[in-house]
Amino acid sequence: MSFLTFDNVNKGFGEGLNRAEVLKGINLEVKEGEFLAILGFSGTGKSTLMNLVAGLETPDTGSVTFKGQPIKGPGPERGLVFQSYSLMPWLTVTGNVMLAVNSAFPKLSKAERAEKAAHYIQMVGLSHAAARRPSELSGGMRQRVSVARALALDPEVLLLDEPLSALDALTRANLADEILNIWEQDKKTCILITNDVDEAILLADRIVALNPDGTLGDPFTVSIPRPRDRMEMNNDETFKALRAEVTGYLMDVGVEAKVEGTRNLPDVTPIHGLPTAVKEATKGAIEQRFLDFSQLHKVYPTPKGPLTVVEDFNLKMNRGEFISLIGHSGCGKSTVLTMAAGLNEISKGAIRLDGRHVQGADPERAVVFQSPNLFPWLSAKENVAIGVDKVYPRASQAERQEVVEYYLERVGLGDAMDRPAHSMSNGMKQRVGIARAFALSPKLLLLDEPFGMLDSLTRWELQEVLMEVWSRTKVTAVCVTHDVDEAILLADRVVMMTNGPQATIGKIVDVDLPRPRTRKALLEHPDYYKYRQEVLDFLEEYEHGAKPKPKAVDAKPAVAAE
Repeated sequence: MSFLTFDNVNKGFGEGLNRAEVLKGINLEVKEGEFLAILGFSGTGKSTLMNLVAGLETPDTGSVTFKGQPIKGPGPERGLVFQSYSLMPWLTVTGNVMLAVNSAFPKLSKAERAEKAAHYIQMVGLSHAAARRPSELSGGMRQRVSVARALALDPEVLLLDEPLSALDALTRANLADEILNIWEQDKKTCILITNDVDEAILLADRIVALNPDGTLGDPFTVSIPRPRDRMEMNNDETFKALRAEVTGYLMDVGVEAKVEGTRNLPDVTPIHGLPTAVKEATKGAIEQRFLDFSQLHKVYPTPKGPLTVVEDFNLKMNRGEFISLIGHSGCGKSTVLTMAAGLNEISKGAIRLDGRHVQGADPERAVVFQSPNLFPWLSAKENVAIGVDKVYPRASQAERQEVVEYYLERVGLGDAMDRPAHSMSNGMKQRVGIARAFALSPKLLLLDEPFGMLDSLTRWELQEVLMEVWSRTKVTAVCVTHDVDEAILLADRVVMMTNGPQATIGKIVDVDLPRPRTRKALLEHPDYYKYRQEVLDFLEEYEHGAKPKPKAVDAKPAVAAE
C-alpha cells in the first residue's frame, strides 16, 4: 500500500478570466520514512501543494491519499510547521507545546503530558527557555517552538512549509542542522518546502522541483551518505555535481533576466560630473584608491561609556572595482556602508571618494537598501524619475525620460513601468530600486543586503540582473551580504569582517574568476569551491560571537583593470 500519493492532481483559484491554475497534473509518491524536499520559485504553488497534504485545501481534480485513504481534512497524523510561527503569545514555550500534547495524548496523566512536552522542548534545544513567552524569544527560537509543537503531535508525516525562510543565514543554518538531527532520531516521513538548494541537499533523500508552470520536474536523488556535515559537503564531489545539476535546472526553467534592449542611453551628464554609463572612463579620474577608507572608526555613546562598533577599518578600492563585505550579524558591515553613503557620521578616520572627503548624502553615492523604500502610490517610472530629474537638471524632459526607461528595461521591467509600486512583488520592487540607483549614474554604488528579504531563487534572478547592468557601467561598488555564494559571485574581492564590537577587517580574498559571470558557470569552475571554503572557514572561526585575533590584512587595492 502506498504511503502518500498525488494522483493527477490539479488545483486552481478564482473564476472566469481571473482563474489561475496553480498545480497541473501532479503525480507524486512519497515513501514511508523518506525525507522529500520540494524546490521552487515564489508563486509556483509550493504552499498549495503542502496545504493539500495537510488537508487545508482539496484538489479540483485528482486525489491526494494517505495510506490509501483520501485526505479530507487536517489530522494529527500530519504535523505542519508554517513559515510564520503562529504561537500563542500569552503562553510560555511549555504552554505552546502542551497545546499539542494535550490534543494528541488526552488520556495520559498530567505528569506524563508534562514529561512529553519537556522531551520535545529538549529536542529543539529550548529547555533553558521553557518558561519564556514568544515575545522574549528570537525568530529562530520561535520557529524551534513551532517544530517542537508539531513533533509533540507525534505525527506520521512532518510537513515543513518554508520553516526557515524568515530567519537570518546563521540561524537558518543552525536550525536546519537541528531539524536534520531530529529527523535522524526517528526517521519520520518528512516533506520540506524550500527555495534553498543547499538546504534541500543537506536534508533530503530526494529533491523534486516545482516548475513555474505548476508542473513537477524530474526528481533528483541525493546519494550523499548520512550523517551529513554542512562544512564537509563543500569538498564533496557528489555534492558539487548535484548542486550544479539542480541549480542549472532551476536557472533554465525559472531564472530569466527578461532584459530588453530597445532604448539607448542619451548622451547627458549628471550634476555631479560623472559621464553617462556607456561612455569611456572619465579622463583625469583617480584610478587607484578611487575609494579610500582610512583608519575608519565608529563610536556610539552609551550609559556605560563609548562603544566602538567599527575600529581601524582600512581599505583601498580602485575605480570600477566590486567589493563584497561579509561577516556575522553585528559585525558593523552596514555601519561601514552607511558611513560611506554619508548617512552615518564618521567618528574617526576618513572616507575619500575620487579624492574628496565623504561628507553627507550625495547622489554621486547611490544606495540600494534591503527594502527599496518606494513611494507606493507612484509607478515604477515615477519612482525612478524623482532622482533622475534632480541629477540631470540640464537634460531635456525627453532625455530624462529615456534614462528612466533605459534602466527599467535593463532590470526587466519594460512591460511594468507604469505599474504602481504597491501592486508589485518584493522582487519587482527591488528591481525598481536597482534601476533607480543606476539611473543616477553614481560614482559609487552601495548595496546593503539588497536581496536579503527575497527567497533564494528570486535572489538568483536579481543577482543576474545586477551583474548584467553592472557589466555595462563598471561603477565602483560595495555590497554588504551574509550570503557566501552571492559575495563570491558578485565581487572582485571579498572583504571579511571580525565580530563586533571593535569589528575590523579580518581577511580579504581576491576572487580571480572570469567575467561576465553566471551562477551556472561559476559552479563548474575548478577554483570556485576553493574561494567558497576560504570564506566558510573564516565565518566558522568567528561563529557564535567568537573573537579570535585577526591576522594582518593587506588592504591595498588590486591593480586597476585596463
